[in-house]
Amino acid sequence: MTSRLKEKYEDEVTKYMIEKFEYENVMQVPKLEKITINIGLGEAKDNPKALESALKDLTIIAGQKPVVTIAKKSIANFKLREGNKIGCKVTLRGQKMYDFLDKLMNVALPRVRDFRGVKPTAFDGRGNYALGLKEQLIFPEIEYDEVDTIRGMDVVIVTTANTDEEAKAFLEKMGMPFAK
Repeated sequence: MTSRLKEKYEDEVTKYMIEKFEYENVMQVPKLEKITINIGLGEAKDNPKALESALKDLTIIAGQKPVVTIAKKSIANFKLREGNKIGCKVTLRGQKMYDFLDKLMNVALPRVRDFRGVKPTAFDGRGNYALGLKEQLIFPEIEYDEVDTIRGMDVVIVTTANTDEEAKAFLEKMGMPFAK
């Protein structure tokens, strides 16, 4: 069973990208490599329950178990010691990656209050797109009553595109709702 987004990529996006950027080979067409979702928890050092609920939410959203991130350095200003648990992240590839991106673009982002599109400038120069979400409640699997605090998350979409222009055209054709 392939996802709608993968079929769309194979049917429409590759033809469009070959025409627009005049690729000589189908293998030059940018494709999704992985999607990383990260929740940083500053309060985890004081409140271990916060980490547990963030892990639970991220597991529900991503469909796979997240990894706990640990501080590499001690930072006195943040009262942070090396080895403290400070968040969680999950890396999606393959089928789960396409399913998550489809859910993000078509279900979650339209549920954001006053949504006018995502910033078209959040590319990193190498064809990767970073997106910050303010709350986990925009995902339909998260039940409002079971959430203890509202947490944001970072979503990084890694593509094989060489330039930001290629990556933007690729994601736009895939259905990413960029602001005009």
